Amino acid sequence: MTAEPEILPTVGERVQIVADSSTPAPVLDIVVPVYNEEADLAGSVRRLVDHLRAAVPYPARITVADNASTDSTLAIATQLADEIDGVRVAHLEQKGRGRALNAVWQASDAQIVAYCDVDLSTDLNALMPLIAPLISGHSDVAIGTRLSRSARVVRGPKRELISRSYNLILKTTMRAKFSDAQCGFKAMRADVARRVLPYVEDTGWFFDTELLVLAERIGLRIAEVPVDWVDDPDSTVDIVATAIADLKGCARVGYALAAGRLPIAQLRAAVGRDRAPGPEIDGVPHGLIGQLARFCVIGVASTAAYAILYLLLHAFLGAQVSNFVALAITAVLNTAANRRFSFGVSGRDGMLRHHFFGLGVFAFGWVVTAGSLIVLHGVAPGASKHVELAVLVVANLVATITRFVGHRWVFRTHPTGAPAAAVDGAAE
Repeated sequence: MTAEPEILPTVGERVQIVADSSTPAPVLDIVVPVYNEEADLAGSVRRLVDHLRAAVPYPARITVADNASTDSTLAIATQLADEIDGVRVAHLEQKGRGRALNAVWQASDAQIVAYCDVDLSTDLNALMPLIAPLISGHSDVAIGTRLSRSARVVRGPKRELISRSYNLILKTTMRAKFSDAQCGFKAMRADVARRVLPYVEDTGWFFDTELLVLAERIGLRIAEVPVDWVDDPDSTVDIVATAIADLKGCARVGYALAAGRLPIAQLRAAVGRDRAPGPEIDGVPHGLIGQLARFCVIGVASTAAYAILYLLLHAFLGAQVSNFVALAITAVLNTAANRRFSFGVSGRDGMLRHHFFGLGVFAFGWVVTAGSLIVLHGVAPGASKHVELAVLVVANLVATITRFVGHRWVFRTHPTGAPAAAVDGAAE
């Protein structure tokens, strides 16, 4: 039956329910976000309905979330809701897969909200393992993963490379522990979703990653389910454009976390789980790989800035003074950048101590580089400024190693004894 148009309350979006044959407050609400999917929608919804009736022993609803389709997708979805019990149709005026999921999940009256892509690339036999830990209360979020050894995946080498590279980037730059951010098969406890989703900004394909990064940082338990997955050769997703948007999203979320713009501590206190720290591996400090990756990125930027400053100042100040000034400026900026981005420390607590340590590293670096210039001028008095710069860059590498080891020590412990990142609610 076709329902009277209803506007559901959400944060920042208007979701219109245009057709509804489902019963109120089901256990599971599985959302299928669609945009111009008139060719595949009917067959996929019927397959999903058959599976829910045969394999899911809980009241379930399918919500087709149309986000601004321009073909007959909305009409087909409405017809399906009229014909099949347990199907409803939500419509958003603006395009965006993440926008549709965020809005419909927040407005759902179910206990568990989930979604799958309309192509049903993921084997639906993974649905019960996906929602079971949420229904039992064991976990807060559940994701399908194609990167588990026990997953069976059929897709081309290009998609495989992009997927694995993207997840490696997440692990090294954002300290992500989950294995597969992009698999279109996820579920979440609805009460938790309503608390967390207002802070997820992305309206496109990066929605999944942003949600999972936030979930990890606030201490939600994420269950991972290996899935069987077959690539849809007719997918209209622009892989390159999506990858670029994802990288931009990583930069935005990383900056928001480092700058303390997200209420991590408050959300952790409200919905997170208290967890004991994971086991340490002998000889490998916790978070070393991710910290080192971020430290190297900042180091490259600092070296480039140092080189530019040195060459600009050389004509006016000479080698030694130019080295001192360029090194001092980049040392302050390097300490500030590593404090926030490499080691996850924000706020004013401990700032003076951290920068005092940075000045100590600067002094050590200056002694090493100034000494290298003295040696160079003694061996080759007529060396050009470019030769001087090359020697200085090499000498700076020695100071850089010292800086990284020192930063791990000074940023690890807060003055109160707590881990520095934990002060922000963003402990490793």
